[in-house]
Amino acid sequence: MGSSEERVVAVIMVGGPTKGTRFRPLSLNIPKPLFPLAGQPMVHHPISACKAIPNLAHIYLIGFYEEREFALYVSSISNELKVPVRYLREDKPHGSAGGLYNFRDLIMEDSPSHIFLLNCDVCCSFPLPGMLEAHRRYGGMGTILVIKVSAESASQFGELVADPITNELLHYTEKPETFVSDRINCGVYIFTPDIFTAIQNVSTQRKDRANLRRMSSFEALQPLTKVLPTDFVRLDQDILSPLAGKNQLYVYETMDFWEQIKTPG
Repeated sequence: MGSSEERVVAVIMVGGPTKGTRFRPLSLNIPKPLFPLAGQPMVHHPISACKAIPNLAHIYLIGFYEEREFALYVSSISNELKVPVRYLREDKPHGSAGGLYNFRDLIMEDSPSHIFLLNCDVCCSFPLPGMLEAHRRYGGMGTILVIKVSAESASQFGELVADPITNELLHYTEKPETFVSDRINCGVYIFTPDIFTAIQNVSTQRKDRANLRRMSSFEALQPLTKVLPTDFVRLDQDILSPLAGKNQLYVYETMDFWEQIKTPG
């Protein structure tokens, strides 16, 4: 694999005005991702971190704010970084994985070998080049940035168990009721384009299930399968949990700081 011709793209999920109520009153006049944090818009920190990714071809922001709210920022940051940054507006929420899938044709336009996916509301040292190196070594479909936290605070996040030798993700559970692990998901990922097939499989399975006239008694007890639209796919529950332990997903642990930005404090 000659890394010279391999290209990488980054996708940053910026969410939208439907959530973010915890951030009021600070976010009333300005989208939360553009709210200043350490003197720069919040989204600037993950974007700047992407600058260190070798062969970065494109940065996409996905959310459901109006385009005009991001137009100015996106054009100025593109000039500053000398990397095209583009805002993609979802017509409706598709879930963390569904949003990515929704824009798969654009994201794949540069024929990237790898796709970084970052959540806008996390703050960390973003060790992206190291993560990419590890991901190539592991040879899986995806690598998740993880960090060790106190056992008390772990349940607020996605807890995971990984093989201490191979770093393979063995078990993943989002905000568990009982303690699973003190390793949590940082909301920073790297995937190969195979992620799109995995997301598509979730949708297809849902369609098939919906088409089954007679639901088994087990299905009848699973209200979610009926409620979730086929094009709404969540990264954690629909992709990470089912693919854990299948030689597809790996973890990269950071020893640096990590913080979720949920409240003005």
